[in-house]
Amino acid sequence: MGCGSCSSGGCGTNGGAVSGCGSNGTCGTGGCNKMNVYDWLSHMDIPASQRFDVVEVKFKGGRKEYFRNINQLTFITGDYVVCEMASGQHVGTVSLQGELVRLQMKRKNVAINDDLHVIYRLATEKDLDKHTQAMAREMPTLYRTREIIRELKLNMKLSDVEFQSDNSKTTFYYSSEERVDFRELIKLLASEFKVRIEMRQISLRQEASRLGGLGSCGRELCCSTWLTDFKNISTAAARYQNLSLNPAKLSGQCGRLKCCLNYELETYIDALKDIPSIDAPLKTKKGVATLQKTDIFKKIMWFGFDKETNWYPVAIEKVLEIIELNKKNIIPESLEILTPEVTRIQEKGGLKLNSDLENLDKKYSDEQKKKKRRKSRSNRQRNGNRQQPNTPAATQSKKS
Repeated sequence: MGCGSCSSGGCGTNGGAVSGCGSNGTCGTGGCNKMNVYDWLSHMDIPASQRFDVVEVKFKGGRKEYFRNINQLTFITGDYVVCEMASGQHVGTVSLQGELVRLQMKRKNVAINDDLHVIYRLATEKDLDKHTQAMAREMPTLYRTREIIRELKLNMKLSDVEFQSDNSKTTFYYSSEERVDFRELIKLLASEFKVRIEMRQISLRQEASRLGGLGSCGRELCCSTWLTDFKNISTAAARYQNLSLNPAKLSGQCGRLKCCLNYELETYIDALKDIPSIDAPLKTKKGVATLQKTDIFKKIMWFGFDKETNWYPVAIEKVLEIIELNKKNIIPESLEILTPEVTRIQEKGGLKLNSDLENLDKKYSDEQKKKKRRKSRSNRQRNGNRQQPNTPAATQSKKS
């Protein structure tokens, strides 16, 4: 994915066209911009005196900050602007303006006061050249810093480097599971790169959002495209959705539980209200039936006996009946007698219980039969070829 401040320059940073759409980073589909937003109030004309004078500006890695437009400049989404920083100045792109900025600041609890930094001007060609040169230093600096970290034997992982546009400050983003003493590292970096150094520790999820990538679903990571709030995710979310507790399948690129486990969790919790909790196996005259799986939305629970491989679907109403009978020390005949409706429904559709397993067994059995037939045919042909010299015609030809 490219954006207006990507290190590759594939979206117009180096003066070229955007890879894929040619909109120079201003399309509203999300194909070029990371964490892009759509200004649905842009068509409304508001008097200049009533316009909200705070503008949202986006920097590398999807980072967004708010700046005051004290000079009342006219911007278009995607314009490069020179912004005030704590030390020096930096170039970013306008991502949002107008009343939507007020709503975003309210949602993120950002105070609207005079302490906000200001926007100096629209970026000129000279500003963009300096910005491009600063970005060109990032990758060599990243590799060199990793070498220094290995030499110092520090237990930290450096994931990204961001130079300020005026080359006065460099921010190093790293992740670590323990406290790191990088005082010696800062001295070496300051002496080698001749800039002001800032070390910023980020979490593993923030690291994945900065680097980007593809998830197991085949789409780009949610944290690198639209997700900004990282909520706590526990294994209970997987249990509610009847997912196997396999860390390899439940973990994302960051090594933590996938954020998408929370997307449908509330729906599953609402659906589970009607499903009874099975504290003990169901007792029948045929045997003890243990719960194997639950189809939450079809309201069907599958049970299996100890000495059988088949699973029997039982509707929730029937499960409640069996539980009540067991509480009264009444043991029903079996699960099959109590589940004629489910069986009829599946037989009407032309499907049987465990039909997929039966079809698979039939497929392999047919293949084995075909192989046996081929072997028997080849053996017959070989035996026939061996017996040809002993035929009467062959003996007469030998005598003559």
